[in-house]
Amino acid sequence: MSSRRWFQTTRVPRKKKDGKSDDGGENAARPSRDKEDEGEKHEEETEDVQAAESEEKGRRRRAPRRSEAEGAAAENGAGQHEQAQTDPLTQLKRAVGVADYAQGQQSFIPDNYPKVMMLPITRRPLFPSLYKSIQVQDPQVIGALKELVERGEPYVATFMLKDDEKDVDSIKDVSEVHEIGVFSRIMSIYVSPNPEDKHLTVALYPWRRVRMKRIIGDGKGAAPVAVESAPDAGAVVGGGSEVVEPSEHDSSALAAAAESGSDAAVADAGKVLDSIKTDYDFTAIEVENVEDEPFDAKDATISATMSEIVSVLREITTMNPMFREQIHHFASAQVSKAVFENPSKLADFAAALSGGSSEELQDILSDLNVTTRLERALVVLKKELMNAQLQNKISKDVEAKISKRQRDFYLMEQLKGIKRELGLESDGKDKLIEQFKAKAETLQMPADVKKVFDEEVSKLAHLEPAASEFNVTRNYLDWITQIPWGKCSVEDYNLERAKVVLDEDHYGLEDVKQRILEFIAVGKLRGAVQGKILCFVGPPGVGKTSIGKSIARSLNREFFRFSVGGLTDVAEIKGHRRTYVGAMPGKVVQALKRVQTENPLLLIDEIDKLGRGHQGDPASALLELLDPEQNGAFLDHYMDVPVDLSRVLFVCTANVTDTIPGPLLDRMEVIRLSGYLADEKRAISQRYLAPQAKEAAGLAGAHVSVTDDAVDALVRNYCRESGVRNLKKHIEKIFRKAALRIVESGVAVAAPASEATGAANQASSGKTASEADAKKKSEEEASAAGAARDEPRRMVVPDAYSLDIGASELKDYVGPAVFESDRLYDTTPAGVVMGLAWTSMGGSALYIESVVEATLPSESSGDGNHDGGPRGRLHTTGQLGDVMKESSTLAYTYVRSLMNRRHPDNRFFDNNIIHLHVPEGATPKDGPSAGVTMTTALLSLALNMPIRPDVAMTGELTLTGRVLKIGGLKEKTIAARRSGVKRILFPKANLADWEELPANVKEGIEGCPIEWYEQIPPLVGLADEK
Repeated sequence: MSSRRWFQTTRVPRKKKDGKSDDGGENAARPSRDKEDEGEKHEEETEDVQAAESEEKGRRRRAPRRSEAEGAAAENGAGQHEQAQTDPLTQLKRAVGVADYAQGQQSFIPDNYPKVMMLPITRRPLFPSLYKSIQVQDPQVIGALKELVERGEPYVATFMLKDDEKDVDSIKDVSEVHEIGVFSRIMSIYVSPNPEDKHLTVALYPWRRVRMKRIIGDGKGAAPVAVESAPDAGAVVGGGSEVVEPSEHDSSALAAAAESGSDAAVADAGKVLDSIKTDYDFTAIEVENVEDEPFDAKDATISATMSEIVSVLREITTMNPMFREQIHHFASAQVSKAVFENPSKLADFAAALSGGSSEELQDILSDLNVTTRLERALVVLKKELMNAQLQNKISKDVEAKISKRQRDFYLMEQLKGIKRELGLESDGKDKLIEQFKAKAETLQMPADVKKVFDEEVSKLAHLEPAASEFNVTRNYLDWITQIPWGKCSVEDYNLERAKVVLDEDHYGLEDVKQRILEFIAVGKLRGAVQGKILCFVGPPGVGKTSIGKSIARSLNREFFRFSVGGLTDVAEIKGHRRTYVGAMPGKVVQALKRVQTENPLLLIDEIDKLGRGHQGDPASALLELLDPEQNGAFLDHYMDVPVDLSRVLFVCTANVTDTIPGPLLDRMEVIRLSGYLADEKRAISQRYLAPQAKEAAGLAGAHVSVTDDAVDALVRNYCRESGVRNLKKHIEKIFRKAALRIVESGVAVAAPASEATGAANQASSGKTASEADAKKKSEEEASAAGAARDEPRRMVVPDAYSLDIGASELKDYVGPAVFESDRLYDTTPAGVVMGLAWTSMGGSALYIESVVEATLPSESSGDGNHDGGPRGRLHTTGQLGDVMKESSTLAYTYVRSLMNRRHPDNRFFDNNIIHLHVPEGATPKDGPSAGVTMTTALLSLALNMPIRPDVAMTGELTLTGRVLKIGGLKEKTIAARRSGVKRILFPKANLADWEELPANVKEGIEGCPIEWYEQIPPLVGLADEK
């Protein structure tokens, strides 16, 4: 006899064809049946309800009632007791926690059930014999499910949707789901008492695999199927829910029909489904059972795979508590007795527990070959094991870190307490404050700084070490006590020593050295060097930074260098506000902390390359720093106290002054460093560069040298820049190549071994007592000697070997010459003139070329409509800047005016189109100093007369012909001398600069100062009779 079951449901009105609800009839019939049932078994029902409520902790439900025969059988039969223990009901209660069927219902599942309601599920398929709860949202499907349960046909088929993102309760096409699903029995349904929750929770017990054949039509318009309604008994509970109980008659009939498996029972079930289909909109399908392919349970592959699955499950349970709980619940179910012996059920069980993807799990469900199904299940289970292992490792690592920190913290607190009790050590904060006060006593802080220090120390004393403000205050006190208040290094104003130091570090640069000596002499008279900010301006490689080091060494000052090239943040100069995380002072305060004196030499490198960003303008921040009138009380944003920088000697370096802001440049005394001449480069290479490169190449003491003619060839054909940095690179390359040749030729020999090693070997060999010992010792010595040979040993070049590298061998060491000739033209044609330019790399020769591009027809030819205006024109090329383009236009206008005045019959510029070009078009060019050169080139073209090839000129030209002053005369003169120029034409305003040039620079060159352009043609060979 079957047990009666209770379901907590919400009634859904059944839709009839006439549009009326039949709730009234059923609700009218049920109270009478409930009343009769209450009168007969009121006392027994009350006791069951109380017991159920106590067990489920207040869950509102009614316990199933059992007949006296069932109770006696349960108490007296051991077999019945075992069945109760292994009933799947236990797992369902723990997983879902709702009312369910009583024991024995599992046996009522029919073997053949072709027409069944279909529930699509998403992401994870169901597996036979493994309970699953699903949720239904569609009201029509919810009503159909309740109707199936009430009519005694609690069976559905579940199939997984192919689209994981789709979540529906019915489908219209079989292609929306996979072909293989499971036939399941509804164990319980539950509706939340919360009226806002519209879903229904259905607990299913999957039984077997089925294949979908087709979707059954909705049956609308068909004649209603007469199905006898089972007498119901219902009672309303809290939250608007109902408890519905099928009758014993229906349960008995269902059991008989299911056990008999007759076609009549199947037909009746189909009629019930068709009847419900007319009232509710859901998916009904026709299915067929699928069976596993035949297999041998004793097969070695199957047995081994099953053993591995069981082993993996056992290993996972030791790592993942969730798996342990699921397996424990499953082990308490009836089906679990044979699951570990049944390959098919074991594969399903392993797949259901794993976290594989939807496609992997569906492949396992669809696989009817037990062997491959086991293999697929093992794969997904192995992935789960790897995930569990990784999770376990991460968890252990985190726990170890946390436990170690807690242990360290606990022990440190204990140690502090013990030391305080014994009086061995005071509190950490008190000790820190004592250290700060001890540092402050050794410093000569100004009064305002001392006041701020005392306030910060008092604040620190009242802060807890765990507070965030504690570390901020501590860092500030650390910085304020690191500044060398009142500490200065003793300066040395010895001029003789300064001369020696400057000559040791630099060759040439006599004007610069003289200016530095003047600076030191003034400091000697005044007793202090202050109030000056020097700025060395010159091309790269001329020694600007090294001169700053030499000044610091000659004055016995500490040296600190920092570069501001590309700097865009004002905080790098003025410091960060203390409110920011990770705030710190600016570079100047950091420099004072590093050198620990108030009077260092600070070298600010690349000041012409300052940037500007959204964090501010660093050039403006340097105005206060580099102003002698203001830096006596420099205010750093982080320190927020005035810092005296008046004793600091600031030296800046730059390649050009054009990019330095005017107010900043006005605060500095500019000292220009021109390039080196060829003889100066030769001396520098022999004194400094060659010995350094020789030692770096491992040739110290060897007779390997670079001859003077080779250095001259390097300077002339490879390294024409003003500095010596490129020359240094070439000399280093020469010595590296020489070292390579010496090693390859086998000239170098290993350095002799130390005498101590030889004595030790002799002593060890003298202690041998027998021939066996002697043989053993000899073997050990041989192995030791071999090990010694494997170690790298220094190689030396014999004194008898010598190598002199001359100019003819440079090609083998540094490659072909970069500059084949000093001049672009040996003989300049008409329209070509050599000019002189200045760049950041020094001076260079700059040719101006002009040609006739096209000749216009004469005025007499044509239609006679010529208006008499200028007909010729000029266009320029060579990547000229705006200033240089204006200079070319001005030169063209002036030379036309000059030709009209001096040669009125010459209509050259009226009848021709002129093209003016400046070679090396890839190099940008700008500046006004090429005005006289362009004018001379156009005049030479108009007169068709070449100028002297040994003449070069520079100067800015006005529209009236006046020649204005230019810059970089020394660099331009060096470039002219390198190009073989004998006469230089320069503005008369630069005569003082010409006279200050060293004699070796002007040697062999005639300087011609020019005030008006009309003085130039006779000097360049453009004879003019008038």
